[in-house]
Amino acid sequence: MTDPKKRARPGRTPVPGGRTSRPRQAEVARLAGVSQATVSLVLGAKKEGVAISEETRQKVLDAASSLGYVPDPAARRLAAARNDLLGVFSFTATFPTDVQHSYYPFLVGVEQEAAARGYDLVLFTGSSSGGAGAGGPDALSRVRLADGCLFLGRHAPTDELRRLVGDGFPVVHVGRRDELEGLAWVGADYVSASHEVVTRLAGLGHRRVVLVREDDEAPASTDREHGFLKGLEQAGLPAGPEAVFRTADPAARLTPARLRQWLDEGVTALVAEETDTGTAWRALRAAVRDSGLECPRDLSLALLGSPPPDLAAEPVPTGFDIPRPQLGAAAVRLLAALVAGEEATEPLVACLYRPGATAGPPPPGT
Repeated sequence: MTDPKKRARPGRTPVPGGRTSRPRQAEVARLAGVSQATVSLVLGAKKEGVAISEETRQKVLDAASSLGYVPDPAARRLAAARNDLLGVFSFTATFPTDVQHSYYPFLVGVEQEAAARGYDLVLFTGSSSGGAGAGGPDALSRVRLADGCLFLGRHAPTDELRRLVGDGFPVVHVGRRDELEGLAWVGADYVSASHEVVTRLAGLGHRRVVLVREDDEAPASTDREHGFLKGLEQAGLPAGPEAVFRTADPAARLTPARLRQWLDEGVTALVAEETDTGTAWRALRAAVRDSGLECPRDLSLALLGSPPPDLAAEPVPTGFDIPRPQLGAAAVRLLAALVAGEEATEPLVACLYRPGATAGPPPPGT
């Protein structure tokens, strides 16, 4: 006869070695063929702002019943309450804890605004540094430990963000991301700022200007190019395909020979986009140096954004400054509103023109 002490208790499933354990939501998710986040929403009876079909809900309930799943009362109490925690997730290769990192000013604004509103911050780093779950289908699932999460980075995983938004989890992206329906974001007005840089160059007398940018579809890059071309058109300058030099490898393509060719074609000013790596601007500066050219005597340069912090000792480039602390604060305000269930928007943050020292009138005779 079976020893009663060895019988599995109700609500428990046998595990190797004769032990028993409470069925987990992950097991319910596998049996139902849905994500664990969906199981949590269904079994937690969370309905506000969440679109889950009746068919999916029933599949989850049937799977839970067949496994004898019993919700953990303590976990339900925690899930029902706000923790006053906001998450911050970066998609850079290394989380920007170094004050020299271009994302650091964002975090300053985030921390100050969060503290003013009574929130603590949780920094999520695993997926950005190759840690547990990096690149997997549930790479962002850990952010649900917070009440909502901010995301920073040019290339965020679209499917994972879409899942969070679809589940009704409060999410705000720092930087324009309007290709994902329902994703809230805050951004800088790169279009107007880039337009102004071109207008200033035209006012100095430049008649041929070329934009150097990386070969990707990041919204920030697209906005800069759009503003650049609008500025050329308004100034009556050539704005065709030859006005934009797009390359996946600026360091290899921006050679002294390429610069000399532009000069021979009448180009007197080159404009680079800013990215989190500063690749285009670094390559452009190196090409000018290797060519033996002097800036702005022989060629004017401008940067659509702020220079990399490690190049602070170089002449300040003409361009504009991105109000990173203000963007971080705006993102927290928007996220706090979403956590509270309020309708909210944040206007684009204006960028401030920076005269700099790298642009001047074109050389005589050009």
